[in-house]
Amino acid sequence: MAKILVTGAAGFIGYHTSERLLARGDEVVGLDNVNDYYDPTLKEARIARLSAKPGFRLFRMDLADRDGVERLFREERFDRVINLAAQAGVRYSITNPHAYIESNLVGFINILEGCRHTGVQHLTYASSSSVYGANTAMPFSVHQNIDHPVSLYAATKKANELMAHTYSHLYGLPTTGLRFFTVYGPWGRPDMAMFLFTKAILEGKPIDVFNHGKMQRDFTYIDDIVEGVIRTSDHTAEPNPEWNSDAPDPATSKAPYRIYNIGNNNPVELMYLIETIEKSLGRTAEKRMLPLQPGDVPATYANVDALVRDVGFAPKTPIETGVANFVAWYREYFQIGD
Repeated sequence: MAKILVTGAAGFIGYHTSERLLARGDEVVGLDNVNDYYDPTLKEARIARLSAKPGFRLFRMDLADRDGVERLFREERFDRVINLAAQAGVRYSITNPHAYIESNLVGFINILEGCRHTGVQHLTYASSSSVYGANTAMPFSVHQNIDHPVSLYAATKKANELMAHTYSHLYGLPTTGLRFFTVYGPWGRPDMAMFLFTKAILEGKPIDVFNHGKMQRDFTYIDDIVEGVIRTSDHTAEPNPEWNSDAPDPATSKAPYRIYNIGNNNPVELMYLIETIEKSLGRTAEKRMLPLQPGDVPATYANVDALVRDVGFAPKTPIETGVANFVAWYREYFQIGD
């Protein structure tokens, strides 16, 4: 049993991760500012479910609150930290850049400082497949250079990886960054395609299909993401004794630092996703074809070899199963019949 801080506990991935940790007997302290980036009602419903379980406490706090975060670390003394709090969304970063600096950079340095000064054993944090940016060599590998982000959101996630490496190098803090690939499933975010499409189809409204349906995404089911998060959190990052400064591997280091992809390793065309949702709903979508949006990339595809090698796990839930589970949850949560 460990005492684990989960930031973003009211969020999609944070909620599921907290639930799984509690189920195995860990003590979970959640941190979340419960902002209104999307309807807080969904966040409050997640919090209510977590708060009903023994071993969970929530602190409503912003990661950018330096004094508050410092006090929390000092008083609670966490064994491990799983940082899933962030301002999410590629398109939102085009119009609201300052939100990303406050949450993803200022907030992250507060987490790093808290870990450093209180002897946290391992920091696991969310990065994103968006860091691959303008890269086109598929599948995306953690051993590739990622110096060409195409959104501010991606740039902040790349910055998190660099900041974490600095703390691993200077202070010996073990850190592991996880590049998530298009997460979906029950209790998912309302700004994501799965949720938007399902809602619009049920309401008889048209759906926006970007890049004329030619997008490909490595859709990764939430249960697989959580399994990867917890396995890597349990597997404390270690130095790579074979790391070579003449040919530096971006995914490892002489410091206790690791980067992993967590993706389904099976990209799906946007049109196939829509067809799968239509089948689950028993309805046909009215489609509005649109060009690629600023900050978006045409395709994502994860190489998960490093994850398999180090923690013995690869995501495996088929898109058909995941979509059916999401649609079933959506109908139940919003009390929508067939």
